[in-house]
Amino acid sequence: MAESNFIDYVRIFCASGHGGAGSAHLHRAKYVPKGGPDGGDGGRGGHIILRVNPQLWTLIHLRYRKVVRAENGGNGQEALKRGKNGADIVLEVPQGVVVKDAETEEVITELVEPGQEYILCPGGKGGWGNDHFKSSTNQTPRYAQPGEEGVEGWFILELKVLADVGLVGFPNAGKSTLLSVITSAKPKIANYAFTTLEPNLGIVRYYDDRSFVMADIPGIIEGAHEGKGIGMRFLRHIERNSVLLFMVAADEPDVMKGYKILLNELQEYNPELLVKDRVLAITKTDLVDEKQRAKIEKKLPQDLPHVFISSVARIGLEELKEELWKALNK
Repeated sequence: MAESNFIDYVRIFCASGHGGAGSAHLHRAKYVPKGGPDGGDGGRGGHIILRVNPQLWTLIHLRYRKVVRAENGGNGQEALKRGKNGADIVLEVPQGVVVKDAETEEVITELVEPGQEYILCPGGKGGWGNDHFKSSTNQTPRYAQPGEEGVEGWFILELKVLADVGLVGFPNAGKSTLLSVITSAKPKIANYAFTTLEPNLGIVRYYDDRSFVMADIPGIIEGAHEGKGIGMRFLRHIERNSVLLFMVAADEPDVMKGYKILLNELQEYNPELLVKDRVLAITKTDLVDEKQRAKIEKKLPQDLPHVFISSVARIGLEELKEELWKALNK
C-alpha cells in the first residue's frame, strides 16, 4: 500500500545558533602602540522560525527532518567590527498547527493565520566587545562577553484541520459519499469500514457565490476516545470546525442511540466540543420507507436541526446546505 501523503504529527529537534563572542582587541597601529579597546560585538545566533504557508495541508515535508540546527553568530573583530548574525531557519507549516513541548506536552503556540510567524527557538545574543567596558578608571579592558547559548529542545507539531463543517459519524455512514456529491473533492469510497484514513476537505458551493469548507473525518467507533479504531488519532481535527454535522445511517437499528454514542465520544475526548452547533443528517434514507422514517423522526429531539438525506439518490441535499448555512451564520 502506498504511504499516505497526509501527515498530521511530527516530532522534531530544533536548536537555535549560539551568539558570537565579543572581541577583546586593543587598537594597534604604527604610531599608536597603545591604543584603546576596539573589540566589536558578537553576532546573534540564528533563529528557528515557524511560518504559516496556506498552500500546505500536511506536515509530510517535515516527517524525515528530525534535527534542525541554525547557524551560530560570528565573533566580534577588531576596529569595532560586529560579528555576522547566524542565518535563520524558517520551517513552513500549514494553517492549524499546534506546537507543543515534547517532554511536558504543554502547548506553546497555535498557528492559524496565513503568513503568521513564531520564533520557536530564539538565537543566542552576541557578546559585547571590550569597547563597552571602558571607563575613566579602566581605559584598556582586556575582556569581553561570550555569546549567549542558543535554545534547543524536542517539539511536537500537531495539525488540526481547519474547516467550517466537520462530518462526524460511524464508518460507512456515508460521509465520503456526501463530500463527493456536494463538493468537488474525490475521497475514496467503498463498502467497508475505515475507507477514509485521512481527513478530506471540500468546498460546498452555496447561493450567490457563497461557500463553506467541509471536512470528512475518518469514522468514529464507540471507545474511540480510548484509542479504539482510528478515531482517537483524528478526533483532534474536529476541534477546529465551527459546526459539527453528525451523520447516522437510516438503516441503523436505533438512530438516536447511534447519535448519542457519537456525542459521548466527543464529550469524553473534549467536553468543549459539545458547545459547537450541531446538525444531524440521517443518511441513506432511500433504503427506508415513509413509515420507518416517521418512526425515526418521532424519537429525535425537537431542538436538534435534522435532515433526511440520500447522497446517492440526491435527496435532501439542498435542505442540508440550508441548515448548515444557518448554523454557520448564527
